[in-house]
Amino acid sequence: MRRPSKRRAAPAASVIRPKASVLLGVLSQPLVGAVAALVLFLGSAIGLISLLGDPAAGYPQVQTKIAGPAPMGWRAAVNAGRAAGPELAKADYRLTRSPEPPPLSTATDALAAAGAFSGGSLPPAPIPAVSRMTADGVLPVIGPGGLTPARAYARPFKANGRPRVAIVITGLGLDTDQTRQAIEILPPQVTLAFSPYSPNLQDWINRAREGGHEVLLEVPMEPEDYPENDPGPYTLRARAQPAETVKRLEWILGRTSGYFGVINRMGERFVKSPEGMSALTGTLRSRGLAFVDSGVATGSGGGDFRVSADQVLDPVLSPAAIDEALLRVEAGALQRGQGLGVARAYPLSLRQVASWASQIESRGYQLAPASALARIR
Repeated sequence: MRRPSKRRAAPAASVIRPKASVLLGVLSQPLVGAVAALVLFLGSAIGLISLLGDPAAGYPQVQTKIAGPAPMGWRAAVNAGRAAGPELAKADYRLTRSPEPPPLSTATDALAAAGAFSGGSLPPAPIPAVSRMTADGVLPVIGPGGLTPARAYARPFKANGRPRVAIVITGLGLDTDQTRQAIEILPPQVTLAFSPYSPNLQDWINRAREGGHEVLLEVPMEPEDYPENDPGPYTLRARAQPAETVKRLEWILGRTSGYFGVINRMGERFVKSPEGMSALTGTLRSRGLAFVDSGVATGSGGGDFRVSADQVLDPVLSPAAIDEALLRVEAGALQRGQGLGVARAYPLSLRQVASWASQIESRGYQLAPASALARIR
C-alpha cells in the first residue's frame, strides 16, 4: 500500500508588472482570458492545499486490494473466519473470477497463453476449468481432459540438466510486512506457502502469482505436544474419524484458490495415523492436488503427486546455521539430482535465502519451484 503524500506548493513564480493598458488588452482576448482564469483557479487551489494540507491526507488511499493489518496469529485471524469462511471464499471468487476459457487438455496451453513461460506473472486465480463453487467455498477439481490444479497452478519449469534445488517459505499471510517482503525480494522460482487463517488470503495469493511465485496452502496437523502446541481450530487430528478429517480439510481448501498443492503445518502425530493419512491422501487425489511434506511425513501417504523436504533451514535462527542448512540442500541435490529446503517467513530467513538464491546458479545448480521436484507415485 502506498502511503498518502501531501502535495507541495508550487514554487512562486517571478511577478512581472506590465503596464495596465497592455495587461487589460491582452486579457480582453477570449482565449487568453479563459487560460488566465484557469491558471488563477489552479493557483488558488494549490495555495489553499498548501495552507490547509491535502484534504485527503487523513484518509487511506488504497492502491491495491491488499490491506495492512497488524501481525496476528491464527486465534485473531480465525475469529470471524470460522463461521464466515465459505462466504468469504464466495466473495473472493466473485471478485477474481475470469471469463470462462475454452476447454483445455493441459495446463501448458493455459500458461503459455498467459505468458508464464517468459518468466512473468502467473494467471490470477481461480482458473474456472479447475474450480467449483461449493458450500465450503471454491474447491479445486480435476478439469477437462484430466487437467489437475497441481498442473494448472504450478509454475512452468524446464530442466537444464543441472541438479535442481527448491525452497518453500511457509507461514505467509499472517504478517503483512514479512509476506510482502517474501513476494518482492525472493526470485519467482521460490515457492510460497500461506496459512489458511490469513486475512486477505486470495489477494495475497494473487499478488504472489503476479510476481511469478507458485503457491501452496498450509494444512495444520496435530503435533506430538498437542494441545500445548496448537496449530489452530481446523487442525487435522490423529484420532478423528475420516469424515471429520475430510470436513476440516475441505474447509481449509475452500478458503482460497490458486495453490497447486498443500504442505503440512506441524503434524508429527497426525502423519502416524493410517486413518488420518488415508483420508488426506484420498482427498488430495480426488482433487488433483500435490502434497509437499516439510520432512515429518517421509515414507507416509499424502497423495500421488508429492515430495518431501530434505532440510528445515531455520530451526536455529542464525545466519551461519541457515547457510549451513542450505549447503546440505545443495549436497542432497548433488547426490540425488534434487534437493528441497523449507523455511519459515522470518526476516532473517528471507534475507539469507534471497542472498543464497542470487548465487546458486553460478555454482552449477538450477533453482526450481517445488512442483518441479514432486514425483508421481
